[in-house]
Amino acid sequence: MQYALLKFFVMTVAGWLHRRDQMVIDYLQEQVRVLQEQQRGRRLRFTDEQRRRLAVRAKALGRASLRELETIVTPDTLLRWYGKLVAAKYDGSTKRSPGRLRTRAVLAGLVVRMARENPSYVKLAAMWS
Repeated sequence: MQYALLKFFVMTVAGWLHRRDQMVIDYLQEQVRVLQEQQRGRRLRFTDEQRRRLAVRAKALGRASLRELETIVTPDTLLRWYGKLVAAKYDGSTKRSPGRLRTRAVLAGLVVRMARENPSYVKLAAMWS
Protein backbone atom coordinates (compact mmCIF):
# COMPACT_ATOMS: atom_id res chain seq x y z
CA MET A 1 0.00 0.00 0.00
CA GLN A 2 2.77 2.44 0.93
CA TYR A 3 4.67 1.60 -2.28
CA ALA A 4 1.59 2.38 -4.42
CA LEU A 5 1.02 5.65 -2.56
CA LEU A 6 4.67 6.65 -2.96
CA LYS A 7 4.57 5.76 -6.66
CA PHE A 8 1.39 7.85 -7.10
CA PHE A 9 3.00 10.79 -5.31
CA VAL A 10 6.19 10.60 -7.43
CA MET A 11 4.17 10.37 -10.66
CA THR A 12 2.05 13.35 -9.64
CA VAL A 13 5.08 15.51 -8.84
CA ALA A 14 6.84 14.41 -12.05
CA GLY A 15 3.77 15.26 -14.10
CA TRP A 16 3.48 18.66 -12.45
CA LEU A 17 7.19 19.40 -13.10
CA HIS A 18 6.92 18.28 -16.72
CA ARG A 19 3.85 20.46 -17.27
CA ARG A 20 5.62 23.45 -15.70
CA ASP A 21 8.73 22.86 -17.85
CA GLN A 22 6.58 22.65 -20.96
CA MET A 23 4.87 25.92 -20.04
CA VAL A 24 8.29 27.59 -19.66
CA ILE A 25 9.38 26.23 -23.05
CA ASP A 26 6.16 27.45 -24.70
CA TYR A 27 6.65 30.90 -23.17
CA LEU A 28 10.26 31.12 -24.36
CA GLN A 29 9.32 30.02 -27.87
CA GLU A 30 6.62 32.68 -28.01
CA GLN A 31 9.13 35.23 -26.80
CA VAL A 32 11.46 34.25 -29.67
CA ARG A 33 8.58 34.64 -32.16
CA VAL A 34 7.83 38.14 -30.86
CA LEU A 35 11.47 39.16 -31.10
CA GLN A 36 11.67 37.79 -34.65
CA GLU A 37 8.60 39.83 -35.60
CA GLN A 38 10.24 42.96 -34.21
CA GLN A 39 13.41 42.20 -36.19
CA ARG A 40 11.41 42.25 -39.47
CA GLY A 41 14.07 40.60 -41.61
CA ARG A 42 17.02 42.57 -40.26
CA ARG A 43 20.07 40.44 -39.77
CA LEU A 44 21.17 39.73 -36.22
CA ARG A 45 24.82 40.22 -35.32
CA PHE A 46 26.25 37.81 -32.76
CA THR A 47 29.50 38.01 -30.88
CA ASP A 48 31.79 34.99 -30.88
CA GLU A 49 30.81 34.28 -27.28
CA GLN A 50 27.09 34.35 -28.16
CA ARG A 51 27.69 32.01 -31.10
CA ARG A 52 29.62 29.64 -28.85
CA ARG A 53 26.90 29.55 -26.20
CA LEU A 54 24.14 28.93 -28.75
CA ALA A 55 26.17 26.33 -30.64
CA VAL A 56 27.00 24.28 -27.54
CA ARG A 57 23.37 24.13 -26.48
CA ALA A 58 22.20 23.43 -30.03
CA LYS A 59 24.57 20.48 -30.35
CA ALA A 60 23.19 19.01 -27.13
CA LEU A 61 19.65 19.15 -28.56
CA GLY A 62 20.46 17.80 -32.00
CA ARG A 63 19.17 18.73 -35.44
CA ALA A 64 15.78 17.01 -35.15
CA SER A 65 14.89 18.74 -31.89
CA LEU A 66 16.05 22.11 -33.22
CA ARG A 67 13.75 21.81 -36.22
CA GLU A 68 10.78 21.50 -33.84
CA LEU A 69 11.72 24.72 -32.01
CA GLU A 70 11.50 28.36 -32.96
CA THR A 71 15.13 29.40 -33.26
CA ILE A 72 16.60 32.79 -34.09
CA VAL A 73 18.96 31.17 -36.62
CA THR A 74 18.52 27.98 -38.60
CA PRO A 75 19.53 24.64 -37.07
CA ASP A 76 22.08 24.20 -39.86
CA THR A 77 23.73 27.49 -38.92
CA LEU A 78 23.85 26.56 -35.25
CA LEU A 79 25.46 23.21 -36.00
CA ARG A 80 27.89 24.80 -38.47
CA TRP A 81 28.99 27.16 -35.67
CA TYR A 82 29.53 24.12 -33.46
CA GLY A 83 31.63 22.44 -36.15
CA LYS A 84 33.81 25.54 -36.39
CA LEU A 85 34.27 25.52 -32.62
CA VAL A 86 35.46 21.92 -32.70
CA ALA A 87 37.73 22.58 -35.66
CA ALA A 88 39.26 25.59 -33.93
CA LYS A 89 39.87 23.54 -30.81
CA TYR A 90 41.87 20.91 -32.69
CA ASP A 91 43.60 23.02 -35.36
CA GLY A 92 46.94 22.88 -33.53
CA SER A 93 47.70 26.58 -33.93
CA THR A 94 48.60 26.94 -30.26
CA LYS A 95 51.37 24.33 -30.63
CA ARG A 96 52.93 25.76 -33.78
CA SER A 97 56.30 27.40 -33.58
CA PRO A 98 56.78 30.83 -35.13
CA GLY A 99 58.89 29.41 -37.96
CA ARG A 100 62.52 29.74 -38.95
CA LEU A 101 64.59 32.12 -36.87
CA ARG A 102 65.77 35.31 -38.54
CA THR A 103 69.33 35.42 -39.86
CA ARG A 104 71.38 37.67 -37.62
CA ALA A 105 72.87 40.76 -39.22
CA VAL A 106 76.39 39.72 -38.16
CA LEU A 107 76.03 36.37 -39.88
CA ALA A 108 74.62 37.99 -43.01
CA GLY A 109 77.57 40.42 -43.08
CA LEU A 110 80.06 37.55 -42.83
CA VAL A 111 78.44 35.69 -45.70
CA VAL A 112 78.57 38.80 -47.91
CA ARG A 113 82.23 39.41 -46.98
CA MET A 114 83.14 35.79 -47.78
CA ALA A 115 81.37 36.05 -51.10
CA ARG A 116 83.26 39.21 -52.04
CA GLU A 117 86.65 37.87 -50.94
CA ASN A 118 86.30 34.51 -52.69
CA PRO A 119 85.80 34.60 -56.47
CA SER A 120 84.15 31.18 -56.42
CA TYR A 121 81.23 32.72 -54.53
CA VAL A 122 80.34 35.17 -57.32
CA LYS A 123 76.79 33.92 -57.61
CA LEU A 124 76.26 34.27 -53.88
CA ALA A 125 77.81 37.75 -53.81
CA ALA A 126 75.52 38.90 -56.60
CA MET A 127 72.59 37.59 -54.66
CA TRP A 128 73.50 39.36 -51.38
CA SER A 129 74.66 42.74 -52.66
